[in-house]
Amino acid sequence: MTAGRGPTATFEPVQLRSFLAVAQTHSFTQAAARLGVRQSTVSQHVRKLEDAVGRQLVHRDTHSVALTADGEAMIGFARSILAAHEQAAAYFSGARPVGRLRIGMSDDLALTRLPQILRDFRTQNPRVDLELTVDQSGTLHRRLENDRLDIFIGKRPRGSGEGKLVKRERLVWVGNPSTRLDLTQPVPLAVYPGPSLSATAMHQALDRVGIGYRSACVCRGVNGLIAAVASGIGVSCLAGSLVPVQLVALGPQHKLPELGQIDLVLLTNPRTEDRPASRALAAAVLAGGPGSLARPS
Repeated sequence: MTAGRGPTATFEPVQLRSFLAVAQTHSFTQAAARLGVRQSTVSQHVRKLEDAVGRQLVHRDTHSVALTADGEAMIGFARSILAAHEQAAAYFSGARPVGRLRIGMSDDLALTRLPQILRDFRTQNPRVDLELTVDQSGTLHRRLENDRLDIFIGKRPRGSGEGKLVKRERLVWVGNPSTRLDLTQPVPLAVYPGPSLSATAMHQALDRVGIGYRSACVCRGVNGLIAAVASGIGVSCLAGSLVPVQLVALGPQHKLPELGQIDLVLLTNPRTEDRPASRALAAAVLAGGPGSLARPS
Protein backbone atom coordinates (compact mmCIF):
# COMPACT_ATOMS: atom_id res chain seq x y z
CA MET A 1 0.00 0.00 0.00
CA THR A 2 1.32 3.42 -0.92
CA ALA A 3 2.14 6.17 1.52
CA GLY A 4 -0.67 8.47 2.62
CA ARG A 5 -1.79 11.03 0.06
CA GLY A 6 -2.66 13.67 2.63
CA PRO A 7 -4.90 16.53 1.51
CA THR A 8 -5.20 15.25 -2.09
CA ALA A 9 -7.15 12.15 -0.99
CA THR A 10 -10.80 12.00 -2.06
CA PHE A 11 -13.49 10.19 -0.12
CA GLU A 12 -16.40 8.79 -2.11
CA PRO A 13 -19.65 8.53 -0.11
CA VAL A 14 -20.37 5.04 -1.42
CA GLN A 15 -16.98 3.86 -0.16
CA LEU A 16 -17.51 5.51 3.22
CA ARG A 17 -20.93 3.86 3.61
CA SER A 18 -19.44 0.44 2.88
CA PHE A 19 -16.61 1.08 5.33
CA LEU A 20 -19.02 2.13 8.11
CA ALA A 21 -21.19 -0.92 7.48
CA VAL A 22 -18.12 -3.16 7.88
CA ALA A 23 -17.03 -1.24 10.99
CA GLN A 24 -20.45 -1.64 12.61
CA THR A 25 -21.07 -5.30 11.71
CA HIS A 26 -17.44 -6.58 11.79
CA SER A 27 -18.34 -8.60 8.71
CA PHE A 28 -18.11 -8.01 4.96
CA THR A 29 -20.97 -10.46 4.46
CA GLN A 30 -23.31 -8.68 6.90
CA ALA A 31 -22.26 -5.29 5.56
CA ALA A 32 -23.16 -6.38 2.04
CA ALA A 33 -26.56 -7.69 3.20
CA ARG A 34 -27.23 -4.43 5.04
CA LEU A 35 -26.38 -2.34 1.98
CA GLY A 36 -28.07 -4.66 -0.53
CA VAL A 37 -24.93 -5.21 -2.62
CA ARG A 38 -22.46 -8.02 -3.24
CA GLN A 39 -19.73 -8.82 -0.76
CA SER A 40 -17.15 -8.26 -3.50
CA THR A 41 -18.53 -4.75 -3.99
CA VAL A 42 -18.07 -3.92 -0.30
CA SER A 43 -14.53 -5.32 -0.39
CA GLN A 44 -13.75 -3.21 -3.45
CA HIS A 45 -15.12 -0.06 -1.82
CA VAL A 46 -13.05 -0.57 1.33
CA ARG A 47 -9.93 -1.34 -0.70
CA LYS A 48 -10.36 1.83 -2.76
CA LEU A 49 -10.84 3.86 0.42
CA GLU A 50 -7.63 2.38 1.81
CA ASP A 51 -5.87 3.28 -1.44
CA ALA A 52 -7.18 6.85 -1.15
CA VAL A 53 -5.85 7.33 2.38
CA GLY A 54 -2.72 5.24 1.88
CA ARG A 55 -3.38 3.33 5.12
CA GLN A 56 -4.77 -0.07 6.04
CA LEU A 57 -8.14 0.43 7.71
CA VAL A 58 -9.31 -3.15 8.17
CA HIS A 59 -7.51 -6.33 9.28
CA ARG A 60 -8.92 -9.28 7.34
CA ASP A 61 -8.46 -13.01 7.80
CA THR A 62 -10.58 -16.09 7.23
CA HIS A 63 -12.13 -15.92 10.70
CA SER A 64 -12.58 -12.29 11.68
CA VAL A 65 -12.65 -8.66 10.63
CA ALA A 66 -11.19 -5.97 12.87
CA LEU A 67 -10.35 -2.30 12.43
CA THR A 68 -6.82 -0.98 12.60
CA ALA A 69 -6.06 2.14 14.65
CA ASP A 70 -6.42 4.17 11.43
CA GLY A 71 -9.73 2.42 10.79
CA GLU A 72 -11.01 3.45 14.20
CA ALA A 73 -9.99 7.05 13.44
CA MET A 74 -11.71 6.92 10.05
CA ILE A 75 -15.11 6.13 11.65
CA GLY A 76 -15.55 9.67 12.96
CA PHE A 77 -14.36 11.27 9.72
CA ALA A 78 -16.65 9.04 7.65
CA ARG A 79 -19.71 9.90 9.73
CA SER A 80 -18.98 13.64 9.52
CA ILE A 81 -18.41 13.52 5.76
CA LEU A 82 -21.58 11.52 5.12
CA ALA A 83 -23.67 13.76 7.37
CA ALA A 84 -22.44 16.83 5.50
CA HIS A 85 -23.07 15.08 2.18
CA GLU A 86 -26.65 14.22 3.17
CA GLN A 87 -27.34 17.78 4.31
CA ALA A 88 -25.94 19.26 1.10
CA ALA A 89 -27.85 16.82 -1.09
CA ALA A 90 -31.13 17.56 0.72
CA TYR A 91 -30.59 21.31 0.56
CA PHE A 92 -29.81 21.52 -3.14
CA SER A 93 -32.28 18.86 -4.26
CA GLY A 94 -35.16 21.03 -3.11
CA ALA A 95 -36.62 17.99 -1.35
CA ARG A 96 -36.63 19.59 2.08
CA PRO A 97 -38.36 17.29 4.55
CA VAL A 98 -41.91 18.33 5.43
CA GLY A 99 -44.97 16.66 6.92
CA ARG A 100 -45.51 14.21 9.76
CA LEU A 101 -43.04 11.47 10.63
CA ARG A 102 -44.33 8.56 12.74
CA ILE A 103 -41.53 7.13 14.87
CA GLY A 104 -41.61 4.09 17.12
CA MET A 105 -38.93 3.80 19.79
CA SER A 106 -38.38 0.92 22.20
CA ASP A 107 -38.90 2.43 25.63
CA ASP A 108 -35.52 1.37 27.04
CA LEU A 109 -33.86 3.33 24.23
CA ALA A 110 -35.10 6.47 25.96
CA LEU A 111 -32.03 5.88 28.17
CA THR A 112 -29.71 6.41 25.18
CA ARG A 113 -28.62 9.33 22.97
CA LEU A 114 -31.59 8.70 20.67
CA PRO A 115 -33.79 11.47 22.17
CA GLN A 116 -30.94 13.92 21.56
CA ILE A 117 -30.72 12.77 17.93
CA LEU A 118 -34.47 13.36 17.56
CA ARG A 119 -34.13 16.82 19.09
CA ASP A 120 -31.29 17.71 16.71
CA PHE A 121 -33.28 16.33 13.77
CA ARG A 122 -36.29 18.47 14.69
CA THR A 123 -34.07 21.57 14.97
CA GLN A 124 -32.59 20.92 11.52
CA ASN A 125 -35.97 20.06 9.98
CA PRO A 126 -38.47 22.48 11.55
CA ARG A 127 -41.17 21.69 8.97
CA VAL A 128 -41.32 18.04 10.06
CA ASP A 129 -43.78 17.21 12.84
CA LEU A 130 -42.84 14.15 14.88
CA GLU A 131 -45.34 11.61 16.17
CA LEU A 132 -43.40 9.52 18.69
CA THR A 133 -44.67 6.22 20.08
CA VAL A 134 -42.66 4.66 22.91
CA ASP A 135 -43.56 1.05 23.62
CA GLN A 136 -42.26 -2.51 23.59
CA SER A 137 -40.37 -3.61 20.50
CA GLY A 138 -42.83 -6.39 19.64
CA THR A 139 -45.79 -4.01 19.75
CA LEU A 140 -43.98 -1.40 17.68
CA HIS A 141 -42.97 -3.97 15.10
CA ARG A 142 -46.63 -4.87 14.59
CA ARG A 143 -47.51 -1.18 14.23
CA LEU A 144 -44.85 -0.83 11.53
CA GLU A 145 -46.21 -3.86 9.67
CA ASN A 146 -49.73 -2.38 9.89
CA ASP A 147 -48.60 0.94 8.33
CA ARG A 148 -48.98 2.84 11.61
CA LEU A 149 -45.30 3.84 11.80
CA ASP A 150 -42.75 5.15 9.32
CA ILE A 151 -39.61 4.22 11.29
CA PHE A 152 -39.04 1.77 14.12
CA ILE A 153 -35.89 1.79 16.27
CA GLY A 154 -35.71 -1.03 18.75
CA LYS A 155 -34.81 -4.63 19.49
CA ARG A 156 -34.98 -7.69 17.27
CA PRO A 157 -33.60 -11.20 17.89
CA ARG A 158 -29.96 -11.53 16.88
CA GLY A 159 -29.58 -12.60 13.27
CA SER A 160 -33.24 -12.01 12.40
CA GLY A 161 -32.06 -10.20 9.27
CA GLU A 162 -34.66 -7.48 9.70
CA GLY A 163 -33.74 -3.84 9.31
CA LYS A 164 -30.35 -2.16 9.48
CA LEU A 165 -28.16 -3.14 12.38
CA VAL A 166 -27.23 -0.15 14.53
CA LYS A 167 -25.74 -1.99 17.50
CA ARG A 168 -25.34 -5.54 18.78
CA GLU A 169 -25.63 -5.89 22.55
CA ARG A 170 -25.05 -8.60 25.14
CA LEU A 171 -28.05 -9.09 27.41
CA VAL A 172 -27.26 -9.16 31.14
CA TRP A 173 -29.23 -10.12 34.22
CA VAL A 174 -29.97 -7.14 36.45
CA GLY A 175 -30.85 -6.83 40.11
CA ASN A 176 -30.07 -4.50 42.99
CA PRO A 177 -26.91 -4.54 45.13
CA SER A 178 -28.68 -6.74 47.73
CA THR A 179 -30.04 -9.33 45.29
CA ARG A 180 -29.73 -12.93 46.53
CA LEU A 181 -31.25 -15.87 44.70
CA ASP A 182 -32.20 -19.35 45.88
CA LEU A 183 -32.15 -21.37 42.67
CA THR A 184 -33.98 -24.25 44.36
CA GLN A 185 -37.03 -21.94 44.19
CA PRO A 186 -38.52 -20.35 41.03
CA VAL A 187 -36.58 -17.22 40.08
CA PRO A 188 -38.81 -14.12 40.50
CA LEU A 189 -38.81 -12.19 37.23
CA ALA A 190 -39.81 -8.61 36.43
CA VAL A 191 -41.07 -8.78 32.85
CA TYR A 192 -42.83 -6.77 30.18
CA PRO A 193 -46.20 -8.10 28.99
CA GLY A 194 -45.99 -10.26 25.87
CA PRO A 195 -44.77 -10.19 23.23
CA SER A 196 -41.46 -9.41 24.95
CA LEU A 197 -38.03 -10.23 23.54
CA SER A 198 -36.35 -9.83 26.94
CA ALA A 199 -38.88 -12.08 28.69
CA THR A 200 -38.44 -14.70 25.97
CA ALA A 201 -34.65 -14.54 26.36
CA MET A 202 -34.91 -15.06 30.14
CA HIS A 203 -37.40 -17.92 29.81
CA GLN A 204 -35.34 -19.72 27.17
CA ALA A 205 -32.09 -19.33 29.15
CA LEU A 206 -33.64 -20.66 32.37
CA ASP A 207 -35.44 -23.51 30.57
CA ARG A 208 -32.13 -24.50 28.98
CA VAL A 209 -30.52 -25.19 32.37
CA GLY A 210 -33.64 -26.42 34.13
CA ILE A 211 -34.13 -23.50 36.53
CA GLY A 212 -37.72 -22.64 37.41
CA TYR A 213 -39.13 -19.12 37.27
CA ARG A 214 -42.25 -17.07 37.88
CA SER A 215 -43.48 -13.65 36.80
CA ALA A 216 -43.24 -11.72 40.07
CA CYS A 217 -44.11 -8.40 38.42
CA VAL A 218 -45.45 -7.45 34.98
CA CYS A 219 -44.23 -3.97 34.06
CA ARG A 220 -45.72 -1.74 31.38
CA GLY A 221 -42.55 0.26 30.74
CA VAL A 222 -38.86 0.51 31.47
CA ASN A 223 -39.41 2.84 34.45
CA GLY A 224 -41.73 0.31 36.05
CA LEU A 225 -39.25 -2.48 35.41
CA ILE A 226 -36.40 -0.46 36.95
CA ALA A 227 -38.55 0.29 40.00
CA ALA A 228 -39.56 -3.36 40.41
CA VAL A 229 -35.98 -4.63 40.20
CA ALA A 230 -34.56 -1.83 42.39
CA SER A 231 -37.12 -2.62 45.09
CA GLY A 232 -36.19 -6.31 45.07
CA ILE A 233 -39.46 -7.66 43.67
CA GLY A 234 -37.60 -9.60 40.99
CA VAL A 235 -34.67 -9.74 38.60
CA SER A 236 -34.77 -8.96 34.90
CA CYS A 237 -32.50 -8.38 31.92
CA LEU A 238 -31.34 -5.39 29.90
CA ALA A 239 -28.82 -4.65 27.19
CA GLY A 240 -25.43 -4.44 28.88
CA SER A 241 -24.80 -0.79 28.06
CA LEU A 242 -28.26 0.30 29.25
CA VAL A 243 -28.10 -0.78 32.89
CA PRO A 244 -29.20 2.32 34.86
CA VAL A 245 -27.50 3.53 38.02
CA GLN A 246 -30.30 2.16 40.22
CA LEU A 247 -29.48 -1.42 39.16
CA VAL A 248 -26.44 -3.67 38.89
CA ALA A 249 -25.51 -6.40 36.44
CA LEU A 250 -25.62 -9.72 38.27
CA GLY A 251 -22.35 -11.63 38.27
CA PRO A 252 -21.22 -15.30 38.21
CA GLN A 253 -21.99 -15.66 41.93
CA HIS A 254 -25.70 -15.60 41.10
CA LYS A 255 -25.26 -18.68 38.85
CA LEU A 256 -27.75 -17.53 36.22
CA PRO A 257 -27.33 -18.73 32.61
CA GLU A 258 -26.01 -16.58 29.79
CA LEU A 259 -28.73 -14.68 27.94
CA GLY A 260 -26.99 -14.20 24.60
CA GLN A 261 -27.15 -11.11 22.42
CA ILE A 262 -29.78 -8.92 20.86
CA ASP A 263 -29.73 -6.57 17.88
CA LEU A 264 -30.76 -2.93 18.08
CA VAL A 265 -32.01 -2.11 14.60
CA LEU A 266 -33.67 0.52 12.46
CA LEU A 267 -36.58 -0.58 10.27
CA THR A 268 -38.44 1.57 7.77
CA ASN A 269 -41.95 1.28 6.38
CA PRO A 270 -41.59 0.27 2.70
CA ARG A 271 -44.61 2.45 1.88
CA THR A 272 -42.97 5.63 3.18
CA GLU A 273 -39.20 4.94 3.31
CA ASP A 274 -38.50 7.09 0.22
CA ARG A 275 -40.01 10.23 1.73
CA PRO A 276 -37.36 12.88 2.47
CA ALA A 277 -38.18 12.98 6.20
CA SER A 278 -37.84 9.20 6.58
CA ARG A 279 -34.57 9.14 4.66
CA ALA A 280 -33.16 12.07 6.63
CA LEU A 281 -33.91 10.58 10.05
CA ALA A 282 -32.66 7.12 9.06
CA ALA A 283 -29.43 8.71 7.81
CA ALA A 284 -29.00 10.65 11.07
CA VAL A 285 -29.38 7.53 13.23
CA LEU A 286 -27.16 5.33 11.06
CA ALA A 287 -24.50 8.02 10.73
CA GLY A 288 -24.11 7.95 14.51
CA GLY A 289 -23.45 4.20 14.41
CA PRO A 290 -23.52 2.30 17.73
CA GLY A 291 -23.03 5.62 19.56
CA SER A 292 -26.61 6.56 18.60
CA LEU A 293 -27.88 3.95 21.03
CA ALA A 294 -25.33 4.45 23.79
CA ARG A 295 -26.07 6.04 27.12
CA PRO A 296 -25.27 9.78 27.20
CA SER A 297 -21.90 10.52 28.79
